[in-house]
Amino acid sequence: MRILLDTSVLIAAERGRFDLGAWMADHGDDDVAISAVTASELLHGLARATSPYREKRRLHVEGFLDRVPSLPFDLAAARVHANLWAHLHQRGQGAGAHDLLIAATAFSVDARLLTCDRRLYRNIPGIELILIQ
Repeated sequence: MRILLDTSVLIAAERGRFDLGAWMADHGDDDVAISAVTASELLHGLARATSPYREKRRLHVEGFLDRVPSLPFDLAAARVHANLWAHLHQRGQGAGAHDLLIAATAFSVDARLLTCDRRLYRNIPGIELILIQ
């Protein structure tokens, strides 16, 4: 099974609220990756980190990015994104811009999305979520 990790999961792991290492060990047979958008969000957090925590955060983020593949937002994902965006617009609904890009990436590679926050994806029809607390 292919699983895409949402940014919320990685933040929870960094803050010690989720044992990502144990989860990944339990799901060793799964194809786990992140979206390039998630990588960008992590790197943005790193760029904004204040000096007392910057090096610790850099080691955490860069170590994670070295171990887990990042999937590009490519033409297949762009096609899915355009259709999802149009569908939500027609229904008068919305989703966060980055969340919609991450969801489109998940759909384009037939992946489930591991997240801590169902609200981010509540309007996206058909998204398969794996929720953690």
